[in-house]
Amino acid sequence: MIGVPTAGAAPTAPLARRNPVAKLAAALLFSAVLVASLDPLTPALAIAVELAVAPAFGLRYADLARRGWPLLASVAGLTLTLVLFAADRSGVLLARLGPVELTSGVLLTALGLGLRLVAVALPGVLVFASTDPTDLADALIQNAKAPARFAIGTLAAFRLVPLLGAEWQMISMARRARGVDAGRNPVARVRLFGSTAFALLVGAIRRGTRLATAMDARGFDGRTPRTVARPQRFGPADGLLVAGAAALAGAALAVSVLAGTFRPLLG
Repeated sequence: MIGVPTAGAAPTAPLARRNPVAKLAAALLFSAVLVASLDPLTPALAIAVELAVAPAFGLRYADLARRGWPLLASVAGLTLTLVLFAADRSGVLLARLGPVELTSGVLLTALGLGLRLVAVALPGVLVFASTDPTDLADALIQNAKAPARFAIGTLAAFRLVPLLGAEWQMISMARRARGVDAGRNPVARVRLFGSTAFALLVGAIRRGTRLATAMDARGFDGRTPRTVARPQRFGPADGLLVAGAAALAGAALAVSVLAGTFRPLLG
């Protein structure tokens, strides 16, 4: 599952030790700058920076690939769809595959979109994979002044994410034991996937309702003043992390402008 913390992320890594709010702010700043341009150079430089700092977050590249393969698969599918069905076929004709004309304009647009999606999503993977959910909730309350009800509710939901995979497997095994199996029929597989997803959604809603009621009964309603058990300090190193992320994103954008590949999103 993307971003769910496991033992693969070393908590003693230099950037993994930073304040969770600082890491989240750095990721948001770094990603926000990348959506300003449609060219492939800016996100390519950003991805290079993100991969270079991944060990500093305590992640090995094998762990990063294992966490990010759903993202890569979706980006590949989106890029292929854009190449096949894009209406704008401007630019130099590179190849003709039956009725599909592969032009330089389509290729640059598809490549830029795919790289930008990876560059925008990868900082989130790095941050959430190297951050303990409890520390993140505490930092949101103390440093970002987020409402305790929101932060603790988010923490509870985040803790329940791994259960969705286990429940999906349990529902599938229970249906298989009752003889409900799609076999090799692709239409039946799609129909069974939809019904399993609906059952999982209903179960998640019921569990969320029970959890919300239980948390309110235990004083997590947000109206009671709360004390701090785990202080989360925002120090100079955390400020440098945020400033460094903004500077690196700006540098990637500046290189794109100087190289003449900059294509603004608006205008």
